[in-house]
Amino acid sequence: MFKNVRTRWALLALLAIALLVVAGCGRSAGPAPEAAAPVEEAAPAEEAAPAEEAAPAEEAAPAEEAAPAAVVADPIPYPDPPDLGLGDLDPVRRPIDQIVTYKALPEYNEPEWVTELVEAGELPPLEERLPAEPMVWLEAAMEDGIGVYGDGHHAFSACPTAGWNVMAGVSQGWFGIESYADRYNALIKTGPLYRADQDIDPFPNLAKSWEWSEDGLELTMHLMEGVKWSDGEPFTAEDVIFSYDDIILDPNVNSWVQAGAFTWNDEVATLEAVDDYTIKWTFAQPFPLDVFYMMREDRLYIAPEHILRDFHPKYNAEMDYKDFENALPPDKLPQVTLGPWAAVEYKTDELLIMRRNPYFWQVDEAGNQLPYLDEVVYQKGPSGVGRDLCTMAGSCDHTNLENPSTFVETLRRAAEEDAHFEVSWGPELLGYELEINLSTTLGVKDERDAVMRELYRDFRFRRALSHAIDREGIAQSIMRGPFLRGWAGGLYPGAPDFEKESVVYYAYDLPSAQALLAELGFEDTDGNGIVNWTSGPLEGEDLTIAITATEDQAEAATTGEALVTMLGQAGIKVNYRPVTSTARREIETSGEWEMHVSRMGQNFALPFTSCNDLGPTNPQSPVWHREGEEPRELLDFEHELIEVINAYCATTDPVERKTLINQYNNIFTENLYALGVFSGRYGLGIAKRYRNVPAGTPVTLYQWVEDAVMLQQVWTPVEEQRDQLRPGTVPVYSE
Repeated sequence: MFKNVRTRWALLALLAIALLVVAGCGRSAGPAPEAAAPVEEAAPAEEAAPAEEAAPAEEAAPAEEAAPAAVVADPIPYPDPPDLGLGDLDPVRRPIDQIVTYKALPEYNEPEWVTELVEAGELPPLEERLPAEPMVWLEAAMEDGIGVYGDGHHAFSACPTAGWNVMAGVSQGWFGIESYADRYNALIKTGPLYRADQDIDPFPNLAKSWEWSEDGLELTMHLMEGVKWSDGEPFTAEDVIFSYDDIILDPNVNSWVQAGAFTWNDEVATLEAVDDYTIKWTFAQPFPLDVFYMMREDRLYIAPEHILRDFHPKYNAEMDYKDFENALPPDKLPQVTLGPWAAVEYKTDELLIMRRNPYFWQVDEAGNQLPYLDEVVYQKGPSGVGRDLCTMAGSCDHTNLENPSTFVETLRRAAEEDAHFEVSWGPELLGYELEINLSTTLGVKDERDAVMRELYRDFRFRRALSHAIDREGIAQSIMRGPFLRGWAGGLYPGAPDFEKESVVYYAYDLPSAQALLAELGFEDTDGNGIVNWTSGPLEGEDLTIAITATEDQAEAATTGEALVTMLGQAGIKVNYRPVTSTARREIETSGEWEMHVSRMGQNFALPFTSCNDLGPTNPQSPVWHREGEEPRELLDFEHELIEVINAYCATTDPVERKTLINQYNNIFTENLYALGVFSGRYGLGIAKRYRNVPAGTPVTLYQWVEDAVMLQQVWTPVEEQRDQLRPGTVPVYSE
C-alpha cells in the first residue's frame, strides 16, 4: 500500500508500542495533576464576608466541613504535545487538473463477467452506460497505477441502517456506508483535497466546472451530461433542484443540512435550472466561497427525483412528511444511487452487501470503468470497537483508530508478521468534548428546564465544570502513555492554523470549582455531599445535571461515566445515560437534552470548510445553541464570535485567516463555549493487499478516510484477492 514506507511504519509501530509499555498500559487513572495555584484576589466586595464578622478560631468548623475558599485559579498555559517520535508522512500534492479530468477516451473496458451480462441482454453495452465524457482519474496521480478487477472490501458498522432516503436525515448506517453509496451523488468533493496543492477550490464531481459572475452574486455550474442512476434513469438538473428546493429548503424535512447553511446576509440562496445540465446559484453576498463546503459530499447529497417525487407531500397530497422520510426503508433494495456500489442485500443488525454499479460514471486513464473492487460487505455490531477487533482478526480490511481503548492491542497486532493490515498515524485531530445546551427555549418544557438552562449560560458554572474535570486523569485512564492528553476545546491542537497561545485553559482545580459553586449560591445544606439550590424554584433540591453520550463512541461513554465521579467530587450530581446515534439525532433536533459527550467533527481542524458551523451564524449551529421556533438569546461573547466568523469566512488571505481563527479560538476557550476533555491522534489501519491508497491518507481531515481514500480506485493483485459473497451479480431493479 505505502510502497517503500511500509518498513518505516512497522518500525514506528514497534516504537509506539515500546513507548506505551514504558508508560504502562493499564486502564486505571494515574495520579491527578497538581492543582494550579489560586489567584491572589478576593471575591467581589459585595459577596465577601467582612473580616470583623469572621467566626472565632475556637468555633471554626472542622477542616473537612469548611466552605471552599473564595478564590479561583488562573488559567494556565496550554502545554506542548508529547513527542511520539513518529513524525508525519505528507502526501504528494498536485493541482487538481493533474489528478482528475473529464474527456472521451478511444475505448472503454469492464470486468469480463459484466460483459457476459451485456452479451446475455441483461445490460446495455458499456458505451451506452457511460457519459460521453466520463470523469477520468489520471494514472500519474495514482499511487500504484492502473489496477485490475476483482476482490471485495470488508468493513464494519456499529449503527443500524434505517433506510436509503439519506437526504431526509435517515442514517444508512455510517462507518463509510454513506460514503461508498451516496456521497458520490454530490456536486463537488472535498475528501481528496489533502492531495491538492490548495485548499479553497474543491474537486469537481457531478459539477465538472463552474464560473462566477463579475459581481460574485451568481455561480453557474455545468453538470456532467449522460450520467445515469444505478437503475439506468438519467441524472439531470431536476435532481439537483428537487434536492435543494424540496428537501433542504423545506422546513418539514429533517435533512442533514437546512436552509440556514445556505444563508448569506440573512437571505437564502436561490437555485435554478438553466437547462438540463446547467444550474445557477444566486446569493445576497459576493463570492461566498464557503458555499462549496455546503454542497460537499456530506451536505448536499443529490437525491433521485424520479424515485422520491411521488412520496413528497408537495407533489402527492396522500403523503405526509413521515411517509417521505420513510419512503426508502432498508429492505427496499436494490438502492438507487450514483455511487460506485449499490446496496443489494441487508439483514438487520447482521449484514449489508453492496455490489458494483454498472452505470458508474468514472474511469481510469486506460478506459477501465471504475470501481476495480466488485463488492463491499459490511458486518454489523453493537459498538465501534468491533471494527478494530474485526480488523485485528483479519475479517475486516479497514479500521480508524479512533477508540483509544483499543490502540495498544491494534498496534501490537499490526506489528506481528502475519498481520494483514498496517497502521499509520496523523496529527492531533481527535477530540472529545462536553457540549452544554445554552438555549433558553428549544427543548425547555418546564420550570426546571428553564432554571437549568440559565445556570448553564452562566460563565461561572461552566468554569466550575472545567475546573472539576481532571482531563489528564480521564485521558490516562483511557490509555496510558503519550497518545492522549487534556484539551481545552475549540481548535484541535493538530489543526494547521492552531496556535497554542490562543488557548485559555482552565485546568483541573477542585477548590476553584467548589469556590465558583459557592459564589453561585450553592451549599450542601443536607450533608449528602451534593450542593443544594438555596433559592429560587429549585430551593432545597440537589444540583443535578443530565449527561448523555453516544454509545457507539466507546470513549464518549467512558468519559461520561468518569464525569459522574469527577463532578460528584465537586458537589454536582450527574444522571448519566448512553444513547444510540439515532436517539441522539432526535434529542439534538428537539433540544431536549442538557449535556452531551461527543467525538467532534472536522470543523475544528479545517474551520473554513464549515464556516457556518463555527458559531450561531445559522439556526442549526452550533448544536449546543440551536434556534427553535423562537429567536435564540445570544450570549455577549457570541456576538463577538459572529463578527470574527463572518470576517474569517469572507477572506481567502492565509495570514488573515490564521489570525482570525485564532482570535475565534481565544473567544471560544475563554468563554468555555463547549468544554474540551481530551485530544489525541487518529490511526489508519488498512489492508496491506490494497493498492492505490495514497501515502499520508488522513483518517479524517476534509472528510473521513472513506471519502479521502477514493475506494473506487483501490485494487488488489489477483493472487491476493479474497472470495466474494455474491460474485457475478449487479443490482437488478424491477419495473
